[in-house]
Amino acid sequence: MTELSADWVLPVDGPPIENGRVRFEDGVITEVGAGRAERHFEHAAILPGFVNAHSHLEYSLYAGFGDGTAFGPWIETHMERKGLLTPEDMLALARRGVADSLASGITTTADYSFSGAAVQAAGELGLRAIVYLEVFGGDLDVAAQRFAGLQASLPVSPLVQIGVSPHAPYTCSLELYRWCLSLGIPVGTHLAESADENEWLQHGTGPLSAIAPFLQPPSGLRAVATLEPVLGPDLLCSHCVEVDGAEIGLLAERDVPVAHCPRSNALLGCGIAPLADLRAAGVRVGLGTDSPASTPSFDLFDELRTAIVLARARQQRPEALLADEALALATRDAARALRIDDQVGTLTPGKCADLTVVSLADSPYHPVEDPAAAVVFGGSPERVIETIVDGQTRYRSEDETQWREVRSTASAARRRMLAPRR
Repeated sequence: MTELSADWVLPVDGPPIENGRVRFEDGVITEVGAGRAERHFEHAAILPGFVNAHSHLEYSLYAGFGDGTAFGPWIETHMERKGLLTPEDMLALARRGVADSLASGITTTADYSFSGAAVQAAGELGLRAIVYLEVFGGDLDVAAQRFAGLQASLPVSPLVQIGVSPHAPYTCSLELYRWCLSLGIPVGTHLAESADENEWLQHGTGPLSAIAPFLQPPSGLRAVATLEPVLGPDLLCSHCVEVDGAEIGLLAERDVPVAHCPRSNALLGCGIAPLADLRAAGVRVGLGTDSPASTPSFDLFDELRTAIVLARARQQRPEALLADEALALATRDAARALRIDDQVGTLTPGKCADLTVVSLADSPYHPVEDPAAAVVFGGSPERVIETIVDGQTRYRSEDETQWREVRSTASAARRRMLAPRR
């Protein structure tokens, strides 16, 4: 049996516990309550490991490519840069994504993977993951061959579950979506991420025309209406920025889970998703970082703060999203969106021992008045002391040197993607 204690324990499914303790054995939480363990973290908080509802681990060092360009040309730039990589490069980048996730306190991620490298990287380094292998187009035979080929080449890991991702309604046919949903595995997609998506689907025009040969013919409908025949609780939809009231109502009626990625949405100029309206309608929403292809990092703390800032700005209400609600979005609610809340997302006896220990010392929120606010507003990857997955320590701040090779190998892969100097 292992037990840890800290000044604060935040179970998320109950009130914060001052001077709290967590016990676990064989990877399962056995007790949460008041008490002090031999291994005590002073001026710190223990919370459930973050559940990242949307990532692309193998894009860990794509930062800056195409920054400031419209959505269509931005995608085109990333397709070109991706074409310069070898499978070994993609694995190196995925490993870096896993390392950065663990350093940010993330213990579970829902990853959309082009190459499948995330499966091996997560399994090797101990990150719990659902890896959705991406498929494209309208030819079911081609998509099925791609998926089968990727799946057969990937190692098996007890921490990693394989899913499938029909990329988006502008790159995949309804028939492909139906096929993916027939497989009986997790399915995730990108939906209503930008106004450009709706413009292409409705009119066949706009910035996405830059990659027209790779797109599906316009449906004549908006993105949500295009996927209406397949929307349901088994289809995780990332972004959902360009949705109106009727579309939100449909998502809620069909119990469609949504991954909210506020930094990516803002930095790509896509807009601010109607988080308050989605939550008020009863949509299952979890927080996701997306990837450094569209946002600076896998820093879940920065994502938490951005979610709060943008929700309050959009609603013009300071109570539009509170610190404890944001923390739930990145733990309990994200686990619900992924339909794994029976395993992770809260510090509850019987669930997996996935924990993050965060130092609060010397932050503006210490001494602590509101522990959730202290973690959300005062936390950062630099303050993560330890990340535990399935009862095993996967990241410890004092052991930073273990990641040097992972980082240097990934940097070499990024160097191959850089534009030639003029």
